[in-house]
Amino acid sequence: MAAPGRAHCGRATLAGLLAATVFFLLGWASAALLDPPAAPHAALGATVVDLAPAGLKDWAIATFGTADKVALAVVMVTVCAVLAVAIGLLGIRHLPWATAAVCLLTAVCAVCALTRPDADLVALVPSALAGVAGLLALHLLLQRAGGAAAPGDRRRFLTGVGATIAVSALVAAVGSLLTRSHSVTEAVREQVQVPEPVDDAPPIPPGTQVELAGMPPFVTPNEDFYRVDTAFVVPQVDPQDWQLRVHGLVDQEVRLTFDELLDAALVAATITVTCVSNTVGGDLAGNATWIGLPVRDVLARAGVDPSADMVLSRSVDGFTASTPLPVLTDDRDALLAVAMNGEPLPVEHGFPVRMVVPGLYGYVSATKWVTELEVTRFADATAYWTDRGWDPRGPIKTACRIDVPRSGSELPAGSVPIGGTAWAQHRGVDRVQVQVDEGPWQDADLAATPGVDTWRQWSFTWDGAHPGRHAVRCRAWDATGVQTEHTAPPLPNGASGYHVVSVLIS
Repeated sequence: MAAPGRAHCGRATLAGLLAATVFFLLGWASAALLDPPAAPHAALGATVVDLAPAGLKDWAIATFGTADKVALAVVMVTVCAVLAVAIGLLGIRHLPWATAAVCLLTAVCAVCALTRPDADLVALVPSALAGVAGLLALHLLLQRAGGAAAPGDRRRFLTGVGATIAVSALVAAVGSLLTRSHSVTEAVREQVQVPEPVDDAPPIPPGTQVELAGMPPFVTPNEDFYRVDTAFVVPQVDPQDWQLRVHGLVDQEVRLTFDELLDAALVAATITVTCVSNTVGGDLAGNATWIGLPVRDVLARAGVDPSADMVLSRSVDGFTASTPLPVLTDDRDALLAVAMNGEPLPVEHGFPVRMVVPGLYGYVSATKWVTELEVTRFADATAYWTDRGWDPRGPIKTACRIDVPRSGSELPAGSVPIGGTAWAQHRGVDRVQVQVDEGPWQDADLAATPGVDTWRQWSFTWDGAHPGRHAVRCRAWDATGVQTEHTAPPLPNGASGYHVVSVLIS
């Protein structure tokens, strides 16, 4: 067969891209009606997240921060577009091979959707419908793209393109309607009335906030709170359907509905949460006042077997975390949280219920959209991140960062104000020191704090700053001593080392 000309290649490229558009749009629209997480793009994205090496995930978080899911979506769109062009060019030469490629993509999407933890056979339908629609569009367009480059042939091809675009627009409109009709979670969330806790959080004392321009607020607003999780598509959970199951090495299985949880003896606590992927000086940490039921109360109701040493929590999307049992049964405020800063949990932060545990990195404690607590042993069960080589217990390391000035700042000589934040959840920050260049370590002024489970702001005045480039570093002390100077990357046990900023004094 003669090689296709430039005009034919251009038509084949467009045919592949439009067929891919039909494939993913119809898959999304049908999934919105049947099973939203089974949409081909969602199933593929979730599988990529699960299969990506831990080092690659950590790099993505370090590079893109909380926009890591957006970055993944851009990469997926780019890869799918390249594949669509390749299939279109293949089809203009060998249509059966292009058909086989679409069938293979359909099968991959179907397998990804079916292997989700909560999936059933219905999860196959969106990919199957998408495959049929994509093949029909590809065949229609390639048949019209294969003629001679005459005006009539071009007109037939453009008519097919127009029809495909019109169908795509119709499917997109229907999908949007279906998505809106099924995405009622936010509306339901707004109707939730969070009860007053029986035990309120200690009041935040005056003087917790260091009054320097550029300092973060002591309590992080919900809209600014970092989000790092494995959910490519945010789970939508109706609180009326939500139920927590407590089982495993217990005297009796316990099931708790959302209404029962709201009627329980809830408490409030201000707790700083930190991601293990946070780099030295990074902003993957936030401080909020949470309202929830102490996990120890639920475990006491179930009756824990003395041989147990771990609780495996599960999310609605299948994510798991391994939390040491002692931190869930001691006197710390380990919560099944329903509210964040006076509001029901934001959907992206785990609505209707998530876990919050002081002193542990989120990957072993802060399960969002939690639906299950299995009392077990570390010797008998593993979790999502521990299967990938991360520390199964995840204690938070003492950390200190400089928030003001930012690295690279140019400042006038003389007196330079410095401010920052330190944390050592459930141990507390007792001391912060600052060093300029190779000079002596000097104590900073510590701001007030409501307790050992929150971060602590600090300030320092650098007097006599002279012109030139200078390195400013900080370190924090907790009840056990000074944080480690040794620099280590986040993976697999959390970053360590002193935070250093470079400033130019002019």
